[in-house]
Amino acid sequence: MALAPSRLTLLSDASSWLNDDLPQLIEALWRRGHAVRWIHHPTDLAPGDVCLLLSCGRLLSPDQLALHRHILVVHESALPQGQGWSPMTWQILEGASQIPITLFEATAALDAGPIYLQHTIDLQGTELVEEWRALQAEATIALCLEWLDRYAEVLAHALPQQGEASHYRRRRPADSELDPQRSLAEQLNVLRVVDNQRYPAFVELRGRRYGLQIQPAPLRSPQPPGSPLP
Repeated sequence: MALAPSRLTLLSDASSWLNDDLPQLIEALWRRGHAVRWIHHPTDLAPGDVCLLLSCGRLLSPDQLALHRHILVVHESALPQGQGWSPMTWQILEGASQIPITLFEATAALDAGPIYLQHTIDLQGTELVEEWRALQAEATIALCLEWLDRYAEVLAHALPQQGEASHYRRRRPADSELDPQRSLAEQLNVLRVVDNQRYPAFVELRGRRYGLQIQPAPLRSPQPPGSPLP
């Protein structure tokens, strides 16, 4: 049974890349009859029924958690493994081709609440940041809508997190550094997770720092032997 039309709050960081995709989720929520309020800071929270914390890097206080009946978070790992920051980025750096994505209930402890739903994001190993972010956004929206559409069933099958927890730290601009003594093939995953605008790849060589950008390029058709270059 789906959740009856309710007061929903969407909380995301003002600078999040996911904000470009969230209007699609808001339109889907409107079509289901929900009232939606979109904010970018926990201090703007007001009482409601469900709050979706999507790409929000702030922890809520107990008083803020109490403002909604449900506080939902989407996190890209098989919790309790991979708690913390930028889990999809870290797993791509580790060479993962399948990234679990989990929707769970927020609690006072970081990334520790009961799990409602899990999907998997499949990667080919060549996706650059904008491409895998598109897959992440699609999976995030699908999880939120599934929770709402299967509300009673999902709540009945919620599971506590089990097993040993692991934690990812925050990424820093320094994590985008390339090693000039290693091949690009060896460091492709670093290039796959850099953001050309906000934290671009760079290399330090001969006392200077050089910024690097990466983007997909069209494949060039093979040229017959002896043909001039275009």
